[in-house]
Amino acid sequence: MSDAVSLTFPDGSVRGYAAGTTGRDVAESISKSLAKKAIAIALDGELRDLSDPVVTGKLEIVTREDARALELIRHDTAHVMAEAVQELWPGTQVTIGPVIENGFYYDFAKNEPFTPDDLPKIEKRMKEIIQRNKPFTKEIWPRDKARQVFADKGEAYKVELVDAIAADQDLKIYYQGDWFDLCRGPHMASTGQIGNAFKLMRVAGAYWRGDSNNPMLTRIYGTAWRTQEELDQYLHILAEAEKRDHRRLGREMDLFHFQEEGPGVVFWHGKGWRVFQTLVAYMRRRLAGTYQEVNAPQVLDKSLWETSGHWGWYRDNMFKVTVAGDETDDERVFALKPMNCPGHIQIFKHGLKSYRELPIRLAEFGNVHRYEPSGALHGLMRVRGFTQDDAHVFCTDEQMAAECLRINDLILSVYQDFGFKEVVVKLSTRPEKRVGDDALWDRAESVMMDVLKTIEAQSEGRIKTGILPGEGAFYGPKFEYTLKDAIGREWQCGTTQVDFNLPERFGAFYIDSNSEKTQPVMIHRAICGSMERFLGILIENFAGHMPLWISPLQVVVATITSEADDYGREVAELLRDAGLEVETDFRNEKINYKVREHSVTKVPVIIVCGMREAEERTVNIRRLGSQAQTPMTLDEAIASLVSEATPPDAKRKAERRNNATA
Repeated sequence: MSDAVSLTFPDGSVRGYAAGTTGRDVAESISKSLAKKAIAIALDGELRDLSDPVVTGKLEIVTREDARALELIRHDTAHVMAEAVQELWPGTQVTIGPVIENGFYYDFAKNEPFTPDDLPKIEKRMKEIIQRNKPFTKEIWPRDKARQVFADKGEAYKVELVDAIAADQDLKIYYQGDWFDLCRGPHMASTGQIGNAFKLMRVAGAYWRGDSNNPMLTRIYGTAWRTQEELDQYLHILAEAEKRDHRRLGREMDLFHFQEEGPGVVFWHGKGWRVFQTLVAYMRRRLAGTYQEVNAPQVLDKSLWETSGHWGWYRDNMFKVTVAGDETDDERVFALKPMNCPGHIQIFKHGLKSYRELPIRLAEFGNVHRYEPSGALHGLMRVRGFTQDDAHVFCTDEQMAAECLRINDLILSVYQDFGFKEVVVKLSTRPEKRVGDDALWDRAESVMMDVLKTIEAQSEGRIKTGILPGEGAFYGPKFEYTLKDAIGREWQCGTTQVDFNLPERFGAFYIDSNSEKTQPVMIHRAICGSMERFLGILIENFAGHMPLWISPLQVVVATITSEADDYGREVAELLRDAGLEVETDFRNEKINYKVREHSVTKVPVIIVCGMREAEERTVNIRRLGSQAQTPMTLDEAIASLVSEATPPDAKRKAERRNNATA
């Protein structure tokens, strides 16, 4: 029949249906059990209500087991929360309530703002509404009707939202029982499909439309999941994340602080700077022999950034300064460097380069500055001034794949040294806005795709890979390396970016085997990325209990009685001579008090000495997080701690040396 609908299902089968057939009808035609579990349909990938008529295309029946169900569950939970609020506090206006990462929120206009004490009451009413299991039903209203109904209800914000909807768009009203709201949809079939795996998290103030000139509303945040197990896991991660917050641990461990006079820049304390420099020293050792460490200027004329393209693409994120010229009144505009690449190209260009010298690898622990909105700043994780473990490899086209693999091996080795075993490598391809012609992008993406396949094959499945379409830099495609920490959070850190464009823009070249000028390939790479951010990740990953080799303070020698102080000083001095970071605690306090205090500051090892230990030249070793004490001879303790405090790269080097002489 001419009005028949042809649907293609995920298994490739094709069925015909009469016009007007709904998604629910299709599910029932397949099986009653599927219809019972169905919460929505996806037609050509777009989620729609079960009650919507289907049209010819690819159809999927969506159930709660589908990953896409989370968005529907959270959307519907937001609507139920709004209904609960208006039942409990009549006259409260509802405004907007979108789905966000891991949950949802809704903004309310109420004379007296909500408090955290209101949340359990709202949750209880929400569960009652879900228990009613009222169907979600959709109506299309004329604009005038929608304006009048919401105006009569005193919903001024909804009237404003109605007026903001484009004239060519339907005004959809979703009912859940008698309560209704303006909404684009889709929704599940009924409130009962939401389940009870949700929790209201907190209240906050929020300006209407995000404009400080508008009224302040109250925002209620919530989270919702498919199962209670998923909710419990998420709440566990949140609790763990709070305990591991690097800002709190940074204060407790006396590592760093931030203050208003320097927004977004770090004030490093002695212990924090020590661990920061330990991280830098480790990275320097890993680059030794293969990279030249360089240093490009901090302030450069805007003309250089115009040539690189950053002035056009990135100017709003750069710190700029205008100064008068030395000999004239002409003004010059300079910028603090937001990245190191243009400076490294200048170093490469200084002097003639031969193909025999390639690849040339230039590395810099460059101090860079980028303007971030004040609301985006977050401890060490999001700052305005940071140190980038940046490097740029200048190579021939033929060397490009091998260099990307060499960089990959280095990145994965570094992550393994810090205990990160779960790593995902994704290829980000060309963005819509970019520089360079498509032929160069085709070449770069082709090589990197081959490299990605090699990475996956060499890892024998240990390293997961993927594609991020359109997420590349404006000048070239890139690999992004994402780590998973101790509580399952993912952190994007390292990058490898192939760039044909910046060398062309700056006129960089080398002399090839035919004595011709040839443009090099430029590979940008970072391993930690921001050293500050990477250190913040480490602090949270280890919950402040850093591995001994990178701990800011490795040992505290504490005495039980003042008569053992001289022995304690000797122990501390011997440990320092062996290269360990040591402090002493000879205060007239009980040893348990001392241990508790140093445990708060995350000292990994406390050596306890009394008169008996002094007489026997032994020590008791107390580990962070353990109540047990391990007795050892002084010589054994020093040898054991020195071994533990040896960085992993230094251990490998010693093993190679020992194997070579064996």
